[in-house]
Amino acid sequence: MSSPLLEVKDLQVVVGEENKVLLDGLNLTVNAGETHVLMGHNGAGKSTLMSALMGDPRYTVTRGQIIFRGQDITHETADVRARAGMFLSFQTPEEIPGITLESFLRTAAGAVTGKPVKVMKFRREMAAQMEALNMDPSYADRYLNVGFSGGEKKKAEILQLLMLKPALALLDETDSGLDVDAVKTVASGIKAYHNADNALIIITHNAKILEGLQVDYVHVLDDARIVRTGDGSLVNEIIEEGFTALKEDEAK
Repeated sequence: MSSPLLEVKDLQVVVGEENKVLLDGLNLTVNAGETHVLMGHNGAGKSTLMSALMGDPRYTVTRGQIIFRGQDITHETADVRARAGMFLSFQTPEEIPGITLESFLRTAAGAVTGKPVKVMKFRREMAAQMEALNMDPSYADRYLNVGFSGGEKKKAEILQLLMLKPALALLDETDSGLDVDAVKTVASGIKAYHNADNALIIITHNAKILEGLQVDYVHVLDDARIVRTGDGSLVNEIIEEGFTALKEDEAK
């Protein structure tokens, strides 16, 4: 049996000079081919977990391990993790003046593969993926996310996912702020990316982005740790009943 793609063991994460504990004793195992969904009320630690997994320097791991592809990356920098095959789609993508979308993606692709990028082949693939995402081809020559609408920024994140083909995609509320049509487009892009060799961890409050995906596990975060894990049906249960009802059921 192959080893897990990602193992998170007894993870404790703190922030700030006061070392405020945001995650405490969190455990998570993700295998290739799986889709995991993180849910929980605002402030439960979902985005913190994503950021900690990606090596955000604002957060400090004070206990536990993050093992990716069999390697301990607990204290590695974000660029090392990205080259190893991890990808984070931001809830609020940053605008980067001076760097076009195409230039950014070609540079990132070269950094990930360690090989020169064949420009014409890259441009053809990028154009095809942009068309599939209903993105105006002129966006390839625009500065990354500068002047993009909220929906176009999220599509640009999925474009990065499709072009860079990471082994593990961390999607932090990629569907937030999108209209119904944009959610469908983004969901189709995620479905096109996912296969038996990679894995998804998705934070969402909306089941629409999960359409077309086989959700293997749903994890509910509360009190700085995962307090419940279930199958895909747990998503609809939470959306319909809320987290308060979930807690009441567990207390009975």
